[in-house]
Amino acid sequence: MQVGVLTGGGDAPGLNAVIRAIVRKGENAYGDRFTGFADGWRGVLDEVVVPLTSEGTRGILPRGGTILGTSRTNPFKVEGGPEKVEKTIARLGIDALIAIGGEDTLGVAHKLLGRVPVVGVPKTIDNDLSGTEVTFGFDTAVQIAVDAIDRLHTTAGSHDRVLVCEVMGRHAGWIATYAGIAGGAAYILVPEQPFDIAEVCESLRERHGKGRYASIVVVAEGAQPKEGSMVVQSREVDEFGHVRLGGIGDLLAREIRQRTGFDARVTVLGYVQRGGTPTAFDRILATRFGIAAIDAVHDGDFDHMVALRNAAIVRIPLAEALDRLKTVDPELLGVAEVFYR
Repeated sequence: MQVGVLTGGGDAPGLNAVIRAIVRKGENAYGDRFTGFADGWRGVLDEVVVPLTSEGTRGILPRGGTILGTSRTNPFKVEGGPEKVEKTIARLGIDALIAIGGEDTLGVAHKLLGRVPVVGVPKTIDNDLSGTEVTFGFDTAVQIAVDAIDRLHTTAGSHDRVLVCEVMGRHAGWIATYAGIAGGAAYILVPEQPFDIAEVCESLRERHGKGRYASIVVVAEGAQPKEGSMVVQSREVDEFGHVRLGGIGDLLAREIRQRTGFDARVTVLGYVQRGGTPTAFDRILATRFGIAAIDAVHDGDFDHMVALRNAAIVRIPLAEALDRLKTVDPELLGVAEVFYR
């Protein structure tokens, strides 16, 4: 078979491990040939291809990013986009396409049902894709955030400061929650629960009144205050309609300074969370996903996504995977709240 591969959306540690596994299993077990598309769906629209072979993918297992490049291009926002995708696939003789991405990339794949035979591989460091227990890249992002928080503790203690650490998480606070608990945060703010800034400040006053002169507050970029008056967002949106977030960390630090008098500063981790070498867990999960994806192609299990459930790799309909976002369990948030006082 001639199999196409693309990576869409934000990059995530482990993408190259998926590509490597797909190509290695496809060539060795099935005699497949592979065509990579540059920069996600944009490469399919513009017919920009990257040759993929076992030899060419050697050594990429530990590399971050994606050798194919990525973008947030949405074919359904381009005039005649779906038709262009279909024509490119036909002209290149692609028998099946493996799309590696999050809700947006896989949403496009699902909409192309009937035009292009697609198998999906879940990818998002936010870990908010329904249908799979965890996505590759998440473990790496959490570890990077925890390492940063560990370092922030030392400087916060040295200067008697409150340090706000802003992490990624548009609609779900998985990174904030895991990193906050593992890093011993004084408070964790997530999109799932609008926060009361007065309660946050009161909690910090109590902690410092007990002799703790340094605190770390971890906040997800999509966290919102109950009163809805703190977050300043750009009016700019991407091709999937997502507002570009930013600024909650700065505004939170300012409010804490004004309300408590504590010296509060902010550290925004930003893209460092999804860059660099993937953890061993993410390399293994990504490899398992890649092998499962090429097997699904040969079983003709299209419009499905591979997923991790109960430690096993399974296949689920894309419609089920995209049905809802996976948000943080309130019980897990309750674990974090034990340490707020």
